[in-house]
Amino acid sequence: MLRIPGLLLLFMLTLACSTTKSTAPAASPPTAELAALEKAMTGTFNSSAQASANDSYLNIVLHMEPIWTDQPGSYLYVEQAVASDPTKPYRQRVYVLEQKGKKKFISSVYELPEPDRFIGAHKNPEKLDLLKPSDLIAREGCAVYLKQTEPGMYRGSTKKDKCKSTLRGASYATSRVSIAGSFVQSWDQGFDEEGKQVWGATKGGYMFFRE
Repeated sequence: MLRIPGLLLLFMLTLACSTTKSTAPAASPPTAELAALEKAMTGTFNSSAQASANDSYLNIVLHMEPIWTDQPGSYLYVEQAVASDPTKPYRQRVYVLEQKGKKKFISSVYELPEPDRFIGAHKNPEKLDLLKPSDLIAREGCAVYLKQTEPGMYRGSTKKDKCKSTLRGASYATSRVSIAGSFVQSWDQGFDEEGKQVWGATKGGYMFFRE
């Protein structure tokens, strides 16, 4: 089975989901709980320890940085690349975080138009001044639903088969995520119409530790 590097997160889908031009993503009123989740996700992480222990995993670098901080809501610019080629990311996204109840959150996933223009925006956020939230492209059905399971720990996933994918013969994709202050773990998998896995890690998700 072909192995495709996965993320996160939160956070982190190499999925051929259906995409639609969105209206401006919903801005969730700021709360202390939402701010704590954003803080846990913010930073630079890598999977070097996992790659050293198991050669079926690659060393991936994951950046997540808050953007548009002068606007209501919580927006994170996300960039992932193989550590050996950090200037050529294979994934660029914007996550929009919302609180949807006591200790419950949604991380909605958006693409950027012409993403190559924004490579390195985690270091130079002014690049994103060219964009506004309404320019983002929604990845329908690919939001991650998170719950705080204990102080400082969040776990969640996409909803069943809602995240449509055509990548390598898939019909849909799933992502399971765990987030803490020191790490992000993400397990992305693609399945065909019969529920057979056709891409993604088979033994467990990628483990990204904070640098």
